[in-house]
Amino acid sequence: MRLLSVRLIVSLIVGITIVSLGFSYNQVVAEKRVLRSDLERRAEVLGESVAGNVEKSLENGSQRGERALQRLVQRFGSREHMLGIAVYDREGKTLAITPELAPLLSNPPLSVTQAIADGHGEETYLRLATHHAHIFALPLHRQDDVIGGLAIVHDVDYIRAQNLRTWRQAFLGVLAEVLLIVLITLLIVRWSIAGPIAQAAQWMRALRMGRISSRQQMPDLDLFRPIAWEVVTLAESLSQARTAAENEARLREASQSQWTADRLAVHVQTRLDGGRLFVVSNREPYMHHRNGKSLEVVVPPSGLVTALEPVLDACDGTWVAHGSGDADNEVVDDHDRLRVPPNDPSYTLRRVWLSKEEEEGYYYGFANEGLWPLCHIAHTRPIFRAQDWQHYQDVNRKFTAALLDEIADTRKPVVLVQDYHFALLPRMIKQKRPDARVAIFWHIPWPNPETFGICPWGRQLVEGLLGADLVGFHIQSHCNNFLQTVDRVVESRVDWEHFSVLRQSHRTIVRPFPISVNLPETEAQGVDNPVTGADRSALLHNLGVEAAFVGVGVDRVDYTKGILERFRAIERFLEKYPKYQNNFSFIQIGAPSRTHIKRYHDLQAELEAEVERINWRFQSGNWRPIVFLKQQHNHRQIERYYLSADLCLVTSLHDGMNLVAKEFLAARTDERGVLVLSQFTGAARELRDSLLVNPYDIDQTAEAIRAALEMPPEEQQSRMQRMRRILREQNVYSWAGSLITELCELRLDGDRSFEKFRGVTAA
Repeated sequence: MRLLSVRLIVSLIVGITIVSLGFSYNQVVAEKRVLRSDLERRAEVLGESVAGNVEKSLENGSQRGERALQRLVQRFGSREHMLGIAVYDREGKTLAITPELAPLLSNPPLSVTQAIADGHGEETYLRLATHHAHIFALPLHRQDDVIGGLAIVHDVDYIRAQNLRTWRQAFLGVLAEVLLIVLITLLIVRWSIAGPIAQAAQWMRALRMGRISSRQQMPDLDLFRPIAWEVVTLAESLSQARTAAENEARLREASQSQWTADRLAVHVQTRLDGGRLFVVSNREPYMHHRNGKSLEVVVPPSGLVTALEPVLDACDGTWVAHGSGDADNEVVDDHDRLRVPPNDPSYTLRRVWLSKEEEEGYYYGFANEGLWPLCHIAHTRPIFRAQDWQHYQDVNRKFTAALLDEIADTRKPVVLVQDYHFALLPRMIKQKRPDARVAIFWHIPWPNPETFGICPWGRQLVEGLLGADLVGFHIQSHCNNFLQTVDRVVESRVDWEHFSVLRQSHRTIVRPFPISVNLPETEAQGVDNPVTGADRSALLHNLGVEAAFVGVGVDRVDYTKGILERFRAIERFLEKYPKYQNNFSFIQIGAPSRTHIKRYHDLQAELEAEVERINWRFQSGNWRPIVFLKQQHNHRQIERYYLSADLCLVTSLHDGMNLVAKEFLAARTDERGVLVLSQFTGAARELRDSLLVNPYDIDQTAEAIRAALEMPPEEQQSRMQRMRRILREQNVYSWAGSLITELCELRLDGDRSFEKFRGVTAA
């Protein structure tokens, strides 16, 4: 920093001096030009005046006229800055000259001779002995003849003196400016640069020595924002590396093994054996939106990105997804690809473009008005339209074409298809690339055969899924339902012992892979609790609520989430236990979803009306029982609500897993709080220490709320510790590692070598 200051000071001195001297030089030159111009103008005026009088005196031609001429030049030659006046005849003989000028001009100046010869005025600057002079010469006339010349001689040394004074003032001004600017610069450097950098260095030193967490706020470095981002990223990487090393050492000591992002990357890279991973999903991991004139990168909240990004990083994989951001097409190349993540590109995102009609029919229509209610037993009638089914097929073909383009020159491609949007894609891929290993993970429940039979195109969906080598669900009962459906819908042989299906010489394995969330070890140890009692009070104050007990619910506004039943259970709880009135408030974060679908639009209005009715019935003063937040929240914002809550209500009517329950547990680094969980979620199979409820049983849910609020802290801690241990051992990296490992270990049917495939294609 000292060397930087010295270089900065020297650079400022040199730079300011050069610039100031340049301006001073221009000022001196301009001032000299002005003074000379003024002198020349005065000499010309004086010359014209004197010439007329001299010409009259010369007309007399007598000795008396000569004396008058001498008096004339002496009278006019004594003016300010004048050296004198001289009068010459046509041959250059001196007729009259001021005494002071006589020693300086022994002969007529060249300008006088030139003026007599040319018949008009001439001027010149020259040196006369010790003086710098300006001579203005005019011809003298008698009628039309030139009879002599007149020289007006000024001393211009005063102009040189004025220039020297200007240079001296400029030098002193430059010196003062340099001193002041250097002083101000040093203060700015110390306050705005050196100070924040020193604080950042102390922060990095404390982080390196393990005294603080990377989650603690870094000192303000607004002046160096790009560097600050890199420093924060480096600090987080350092913290994660230290945590991973400490965790690995502790697990090795305890002879345990925990999945981490680094372990997942290395493990899958080994399993792929030189192959590459290709992920297909409707939602993309990064979206680009136009924010005024700038582009904004948005990471959609998704555990899928957390789980799969380390694998794609490790093998330079490709993620194929629908480009849904309004500026997505501005950042891709000619092949609709871009490298991500933005700050450290390590894998490829291939975007697929859908028309408004395709998105309406494939996504909102068949997928979310047809398959979604069909698979969720939430008593909402599925809607199947022929045009939606056509769009669903077309979009599956479009994604298949994009994927085939990506894997065209890849040996041993491993394809992981995500969710119910792409039931047809596995068979489409296998038909073109039988050497590819293809898995599809179905994130929502699979219904029983009778329910699935409602779908007019159920057979085509099942055949599409059976094109995969591996079909994954969250829990075993969904696997059972799928195999029962296969047994009833298509001609095949179901192997219940090995949970596989053999159809047309192709074997499909069906397995449960319960998805989870990430539980960083720093959080698992309770090192960093970002929300205190004061934070909770501030949170409630911002909501305009006063309450001693707080509950929280986090959901998309969806009819499968049981939000309406949840509100009615809260109403019943306050009826049965009036002591909690004015004391218990429930905060429901409800992100609007698919609102232009009528069922979702109606649900939004129904929920708002129910909240208004219950609040009107019970609220008083600054207390109201339900706070309904109807907007999107990011993970960090939601985490504050999780940490402030005494209980979390998850009352889904039917759910494949429900990661909100696991996110609540992951956030509770203080090992407090109670999870009230619907028995109809996949998470209920793992989280047995939650309070399980039937969300349709309003009284049972009301009793669970009471039990949660009155549960002793010791029991809360023991339950929370057991459930968090499950998350730690079966986290999202474990899910991804198990799924990809199972797929890579499968033996493909027949000869599926890359060379044979390329040979057949070429033929």
